[in-house]
Amino acid sequence: MIEENLKTGSKKLKAVSQAVKVYDEIKRMIHLYLLMPNTRLKEDEWAKKLDVGRMAVREALNRLLGERLVTFGEKGGYFVTSITENDIHQIRELREILEIGALRLCFKKMNATQLSKLQKICDDFTSMVEQGYYSGAMEADKKFHETLFEIADNERLHHAYHTSHIMLFHLKLGKVHTYLDDFAQTDIEHRKILKYIKEKNLKLAEEALYNHLARGSASALGTE
Repeated sequence: MIEENLKTGSKKLKAVSQAVKVYDEIKRMIHLYLLMPNTRLKEDEWAKKLDVGRMAVREALNRLLGERLVTFGEKGGYFVTSITENDIHQIRELREILEIGALRLCFKKMNATQLSKLQKICDDFTSMVEQGYYSGAMEADKKFHETLFEIADNERLHHAYHTSHIMLFHLKLGKVHTYLDDFAQTDIEHRKILKYIKEKNLKLAEEALYNHLARGSASALGTE
């Protein structure tokens, strides 16, 4: 009896682990626009791709459905939620509130090791772009902003950021935004933010971050 319970418990833990694996990967790809809006997510394809059971995929998709990253089609099936102009405006406004708040906390808590981490992320971003590895560049872009929240060291703020499903602005007219000039500008803006952080100039750092988010939003909307 005890052995059977252990086996049952082990199976449940494995199923949960598989569902989390699928959830994390699909969410990551949605946030980076490696899965475009309106893309259909087929259970059998994802089960094969991630080497998990279909029930794990379904559980992950239902979780993403509840978080509005995925929608259910009129004729069935799961689809990546479409992004509207209003969504882009609201994402920018939310990022301004959360990230500038995180930046202010960073100024109180940042140390030399954390500054070096931000510097390395900037260098990684540059390297990825130079190699033409744009998905890697987007990962580095996302990491730059996430690291500000890590350094801010406020659990509730960090939770608010992650549960808000904030996306990058590498989307333009429904396509992944891989233009070199956009990445070059992002690189300049990240380094400018870091420069003012190093100089302990909060006012200029806030201004640089605000302009970075505004420019990214305008670029995504094609209004810059």
